[in-house]
Amino acid sequence: MIIAFILSALSAGIALSAPLIIQHVVDVTIPAKDNMKLIGWSALMLATIVISVILATIRSRIMTRVGQDIIFEIRTDLFKHLQQLPFQYYDDRPQGKILIRVVNYVNSVSDVLSNGIINFILEIMNLLFIAAFMFAVNAKLSFVILAGLPVFAAVMLLLKTKQRRAWQAVSNKSSNLNAYTQESISGIRVTQIFTREKHNESIFTRLSTNYRKEWMRTMYLNFLIPFSVDNLATIVTTSIYLVGLLMMGPEEATFGVILAMSSYAARFWQPILNLSNIYNSFINAVAYLERIFETLDEPVTVSDIPKAKELPPIQGRVTFDDVTFAYEPGHNILENLTMDVKAGESIALVGPTGAGKTTVVNLISRFYNVSSGNILIDGHDISEMKLKSLRSQMGIMLQDSFIFSGTILDNIRYGKLDATEEEIIAAAKTVCADEFIREFENGYKTEVNERGSKLSQGQRQLISFARTLLANPRILILDEATSSIDAQTERLLQKGLNELLKGRTSFIIAHRLSTVKNCDRIMYVSDKGIAESGSHDELMAQRGRYYKLHSAQKMEA
Repeated sequence: MIIAFILSALSAGIALSAPLIIQHVVDVTIPAKDNMKLIGWSALMLATIVISVILATIRSRIMTRVGQDIIFEIRTDLFKHLQQLPFQYYDDRPQGKILIRVVNYVNSVSDVLSNGIINFILEIMNLLFIAAFMFAVNAKLSFVILAGLPVFAAVMLLLKTKQRRAWQAVSNKSSNLNAYTQESISGIRVTQIFTREKHNESIFTRLSTNYRKEWMRTMYLNFLIPFSVDNLATIVTTSIYLVGLLMMGPEEATFGVILAMSSYAARFWQPILNLSNIYNSFINAVAYLERIFETLDEPVTVSDIPKAKELPPIQGRVTFDDVTFAYEPGHNILENLTMDVKAGESIALVGPTGAGKTTVVNLISRFYNVSSGNILIDGHDISEMKLKSLRSQMGIMLQDSFIFSGTILDNIRYGKLDATEEEIIAAAKTVCADEFIREFENGYKTEVNERGSKLSQGQRQLISFARTLLANPRILILDEATSSIDAQTERLLQKGLNELLKGRTSFIIAHRLSTVKNCDRIMYVSDKGIAESGSHDELMAQRGRYYKLHSAQKMEA
């Protein structure tokens, strides 16, 4: 940027010598009829133009590269920060509003950061240079040119606050429109099932109309500044001719001086016009930058504490010690939960929807911080361990089976990048995914779209299962892992799972109680804690909540 600044200063200085050459040629060379000097001055003027253009071009290339480097770093920092933010952040915000900050808003500030900062400095410097040249030629006419500045300053002060608020409104309307568009595309199947196309179109039209109105209002305010500058420049230039020709004599203001000053007047107001445009861009960029830095300033609440330790290879004992947790302060999901799970034990979590089953396994993985109490693995407090060392020893199969765009092979390898193809195929065979994968024309090299739109829900779940099992975890968490698999495939899968669960601590969330009967312990989650705990036979003998739930499912079957 310093190099670009120096080149711009040289370019501006050389360019500003042109009116002086014109003045000398008109007042001295032409009246003397010295053709050789006229050719020489013409060649010099051509040289100033060429050198000025060359320097400006080099500066422009440098600043484009510098600006894009800045944008690259902002976008990288933003994406890196989003990767570290906890689940809570994404629970509270539409994906579209997050996406627009990473892509649209960063792109919108690109030009300002590429050229705006240095151009602002250069235009200020240009004004000083031009003022110096003007006063060197004629002081009285210079004051005529400067007389328009107070008017311009008044216009800027009047519009400043209105412009900033207008661009903030545009930013909000754009964010709303983008969020609704993203949501509509994600839910297009539901929209078509319920024939909501017309209604959704009317909502989109309303949001789009609101955005257009705010944009047009903002553009109206923006164009008021160049409109004011153009008119002031015209008035000032006219005033130079009136004052120079009518109020000043030819001895004080020759025709060459008037031509030079009119040229400097045009040049003087051009940087002011450029500054007003840069100012508009800054006002726009500030509205977007506020949103970008608002995201960057979002605290990473789940992170490694200072001097966090590496979690050593674990056996899999999990202890909850008087744990209380709330997503929102004052609304506890779990209260004073205490339990001890031995290494290698299989635990089933059952109970009504919303009781906190998924919350329990999310806390083991430390996707959220507990409100009070401690969670220990092999006696190590997980809040004091490095997240990577914790989660790398866990296999987590969430209820929502997410498939990334790419090949099936890459999706299974996602959690273990150094896995061989043989290991991937072995994992797929264990979960009964190998057979249907080989039926595709390209087998494991088959390309799938984002969210696995080419696959059935059951196939997506089996691929996600293989991805989880490939990591060879010591603690395995299955959250409704078999909910989208047919009964025949589930029976085949269960054989592989029984082998896989041996020697591993496992937490299995399931609404179909038939799938968890063989677990070492079944815990009925309710009333912000563990209401009942025991084997299937023990709980059935108690004839409590688990018994009633099991009996109800048996009657429905």
